[in-house]
Amino acid sequence: MDLLTPETAAKLRRFQFQARAIVEGFLVGLHKSPYHGFSVEFSDHREYNSGDPVKNIDWKIVAKTERYYVKRFEEETNLRCYILLDHSRSMFYGSGESTKIDYACRLAAALAWLMIGQKDAVGLVTFNNRITTLLPPRAYRGYLPAIFRVLAELEPQDSTNLLANLHKAAESIRKRSLIILISDLLDEPERVIEGLKHFRASHHEVLVFHITDLMEDNFRFKHETEFVDSETGEKVTVNPWQIRGEYLASYQGHVQTLKSGCHQYQVEYNPVSTATPIDDLLLKYLLMRKKG
Repeated sequence: MDLLTPETAAKLRRFQFQARAIVEGFLVGLHKSPYHGFSVEFSDHREYNSGDPVKNIDWKIVAKTERYYVKRFEEETNLRCYILLDHSRSMFYGSGESTKIDYACRLAAALAWLMIGQKDAVGLVTFNNRITTLLPPRAYRGYLPAIFRVLAELEPQDSTNLLANLHKAAESIRKRSLIILISDLLDEPERVIEGLKHFRASHHEVLVFHITDLMEDNFRFKHETEFVDSETGEKVTVNPWQIRGEYLASYQGHVQTLKSGCHQYQVEYNPVSTATPIDDLLLKYLLMRKKG
């Protein structure tokens, strides 16, 4: 069985190229992590070699085996980060050149490239109505292909269950981390906030990128249009100008509830249109973290 189709391979190369192009040029000097020197994680053992620091010898192993082993540690990092990426069906909508999932994957790839380039540890969690991938954080460049491959192979599946997935992810992430949620947040705002609260209760820092499409933002459809719920398949045909005011009021109320809830629980909320150049968005993120 061919595990890497030509289409997937092409996506992998594109993610790598785009992430590198976005990040390089304004990377150095813009990062300031709130967790500098936060931890050095134990990894495994290896046999003692002449010249190894004696302090790293595991004397318990020596006592049991009469052989000398030293503890190995993961590279010290400034930051431990999990990128949580929604790939439910609604994320595959796009009225322009880019769908929400294309934009979200490019953003995730760029953030991963950025953080690993600064020796931050990055992991990836993907989900729809369940968690589909959980890659633990690592801080070495060779880890990027594993992240990019998951991004390249994402498929539109099922509906969103943000609350259940956020709870499950929060329960599985034990150590203090930066949590970056990338989603169109098409769920009840109260459920989204409830899930984010779980991370804050565990003392994680939380950053939300709310991905939207321009047509979702302004609803400027000009002709009678059939709308299809991408997650339920329900269809409705309407004259957009007749319902635009009601739609925008509901939509803006949704966004305002999310924004207010995030502010209340000290979650950084960023509404992002797919029309926003990712390099501009990333620069804003870098400058924000520098001020932090």
